[in-house]
Amino acid sequence: MAQMDPGTTSSAIPSTFHEYSSPTRTSAFRASPIPATKAVPTAASSALEASSLLGALSSAADKTSASIAQGTRQSREEIRQQLNEVVRWVAVSLAADSSHPCPPVIAREYVSNLKITFLQELVSATNLNANDVVRALIKLDEAEDAWKRTDRGKFISRLTGADCADAVVAIAHDIRSPLCSILLLVDALRHSERRSPSQIRERQLGLIYGAAFGLSTTVSNLIAAARGDGLVQGQPVPFSVSETMHAVGAIVLPMCEEKGIPLDIQFPQNDARSGHASAIQQALLNLASNAIRYTDAGSVAMGCTEISADRVEFWVEDTGPGIPDDVLERLCYGFPPEGVKLRFSSAGLGLAIVRTLVEAMGSSLQVDSGPDGTRFSFVLSLPIVQ
Repeated sequence: MAQMDPGTTSSAIPSTFHEYSSPTRTSAFRASPIPATKAVPTAASSALEASSLLGALSSAADKTSASIAQGTRQSREEIRQQLNEVVRWVAVSLAADSSHPCPPVIAREYVSNLKITFLQELVSATNLNANDVVRALIKLDEAEDAWKRTDRGKFISRLTGADCADAVVAIAHDIRSPLCSILLLVDALRHSERRSPSQIRERQLGLIYGAAFGLSTTVSNLIAAARGDGLVQGQPVPFSVSETMHAVGAIVLPMCEEKGIPLDIQFPQNDARSGHASAIQQALLNLASNAIRYTDAGSVAMGCTEISADRVEFWVEDTGPGIPDDVLERLCYGFPPEGVKLRFSSAGLGLAIVRTLVEAMGSSLQVDSGPDGTRFSFVLSLPIVQ
């Protein structure tokens, strides 16, 4: 029967992790048979146990990175580098009783596979301390849940948490409203007389376009929110800033014409740059369509201003009603409380998607809102393509 060992020992870990070691810690119970008299473990035995445990974890990281690399586009070295952060953090946790940093945030699936492989490695490992094994597994559980601190994690938590039904209702409402408008307008067109003035048909078609566009945006935002950081993949590639902005303008122009609101677009002098064009386009599209939707008079403008040779600022301005500070804070992660009227749809996904895209490109979304309108902007490093 295992018993507690009140003695304290010096904890040692392999040289690979020597910078994370801690001077001392209390020894815990052991799974090996205990003799009649209490035996105080030596520093050498503690070092052997730590070495065996961390060796099994390191071996598990090697095998996990090789396994994951076979089914993804990432190289084995890239995955191993991410897993190394977890391995080092576990080493810190085992070597110290004092407080230590939060676990690193990497893909949940990576940590899950690492934990399974680690358990398999423990089968053949020797000289293990049962307490340290349990602590290591607990720390891996914490690392596995670290993704919940991200924007995507908070979004997924809302979908799978206790109030998931409210989230589904919010999304369903956003989808149902434009669908009903589309059905009613199409039915009106079908039953209208052919001699009806063309401007009436044009207005109805414009309303259909706006409703369909709202539906498409909601669905796209939902997919984008679930994908999280996967929205910005691969290395930056050459693209035309003006073509990207023209594409956004072409999509939202019918909405501007329907509301009678002019859309002004300002382009940079240096057009050919290197970056993530699709992510920039989606961010601008969300911001521009929102600005048009909530602007009933005045104008909407979108532009790209050069700050330096390699840095530019993308911005969208409108003359619509400003956003109060307390409401703006609720726009961060989507799904606001029921009864809170927000821009970017009742589910509040649009701005959360923009923030995710902008942060994935290494920037942050800035908001300046007042009674005369709202300005959203973000600065990116986009080298000029010669």
